[in-house]
Amino acid sequence: MITKDNKGILERPPVICIMGHIDHGKSTLLDYIRKTNIVDTEVGGITQRLSAYEVVHNNKKITFLDTPGHEAFGAMRSRGVNVADIAVLVVSAEEGVKKQTLEAYKNIKDSGVPYIVAINKIDRPDANVEKTKNSLVENEIYIEGYGGSVPCLLISAKTGQGVNELLDMMLLLAEIQELKGDTNKDAEGAVIESFLDQKKGITATLVIKDGKIKSGMYVACGCSIAPTRMMEDFLGKKITEATFSSPIKIIGFDKLPEVGSDFKIFEDKKDAEEYCLMQQKACNKFEKCNVEEENEGHINVIIKAEVSGTLDAISHEIKKIKNDKVKVRVVSSGIGDISESDVKTASAKKGAVILGFDVKVAPTAVNLADRDNIPIKIFNIIYKLTEYLEEEIKLRTPKEKVEEITAKVKVLKIFGTVKDKHVFGARVEMGELSLGDEVKIMRREEDIGRGKIKNLQKDKKEVKEVTEGMEFGCQIQSVIPPAPGDKLEVFKIVEK
Repeated sequence: MITKDNKGILERPPVICIMGHIDHGKSTLLDYIRKTNIVDTEVGGITQRLSAYEVVHNNKKITFLDTPGHEAFGAMRSRGVNVADIAVLVVSAEEGVKKQTLEAYKNIKDSGVPYIVAINKIDRPDANVEKTKNSLVENEIYIEGYGGSVPCLLISAKTGQGVNELLDMMLLLAEIQELKGDTNKDAEGAVIESFLDQKKGITATLVIKDGKIKSGMYVACGCSIAPTRMMEDFLGKKITEATFSSPIKIIGFDKLPEVGSDFKIFEDKKDAEEYCLMQQKACNKFEKCNVEEENEGHINVIIKAEVSGTLDAISHEIKKIKNDKVKVRVVSSGIGDISESDVKTASAKKGAVILGFDVKVAPTAVNLADRDNIPIKIFNIIYKLTEYLEEEIKLRTPKEKVEEITAKVKVLKIFGTVKDKHVFGARVEMGELSLGDEVKIMRREEDIGRGKIKNLQKDKKEVKEVTEGMEFGCQIQSVIPPAPGDKLEVFKIVEK
């Protein structure tokens, strides 16, 4: 245990969460701040995982969390803001408040962290700052000068205009909060990301909120444990210790840590194991959450992704797919490439498909999948994956035979009945009646019998069809005789 005394209490760098709608410039802002380029590496220009970066401004450190703005990443955004000390809500000066802007704002409000509004893209020809500010107020985001006290800065993430002022405001809010950390404490914080590195093993990105972590200790996250022998900073450089607000990677977990879970540091492995045992009940509950009874109305899905945050986002999107007859059932999910074991799991489930996101497929898995006729689909954009599932649902939805009403006829006068054949005069009120049509005899809106059109006459001449508004003579074959005032509904059977 690290020795505790008041001398270890120091000012803590702020953790900043950048949030907002897709394509409003969050990643471009971080790109400018860090003088690197992450935007071009993102598929479709969309950030699809949570990342943490550390920068220095005016000789003070700031940790940034880059959270995806796409709707699919609601859960990831919520995780990020719960770790952050300050949030920045980025809004485009061209588009104003959008759907994900409001979702991000709700996460910020729920977390209770102070926040700054950054109106971005002020360099664009279509930028309208006044309109954007009004859209904020209309959505009850009250900024300075518009009925509220929330700082609002105008920036261009592309040119850098206003970015230094934004960084100054972040540090000012951090100073007001008097953020402190104790280097004498064992580190604690949250898991931001976890994934399987094929060469190094199970790796997690952590953000330290307090205390210090050193080599030779043990980190415990829920049901997962790792020694701190292999630690890296956010640039991938090996480190032997780290302290509050730093984002670090720890390599060598025994199992994949649950993203969003808190972590604690222990000097002794037994203490770490005891902590994990205490978490085991909740961990088991989490692992069993996908267990359901077999049901014919399911598409059984095995999902593999490169990182757990993306797996979270995929699960979030799948839950939004609604269909009364066919539901998506995730029977297995995990991190890493698609293996022979995944194919065997799919083979045991009727009609299962394997969906991969930014992963490879082992050659043995390909061969087994071909033999067992198991579909394997690989994606790198989440909405393409959900579109595939929605199309599969359409293909697998059982067709139902339903009666479709094509015409309605009112019986005016009965002329005669011979056995099961009835002759009467009628008028077409809707649609078109043809020789051979099937009809329902409706009396006071109740179906009292069925019949078939055997003969049609118009002006004493036989015809094959009559249309809306026509009066005509008709013979039907039915067990139940129609009566004046009855309605005949012409129907056909269709599959839907």
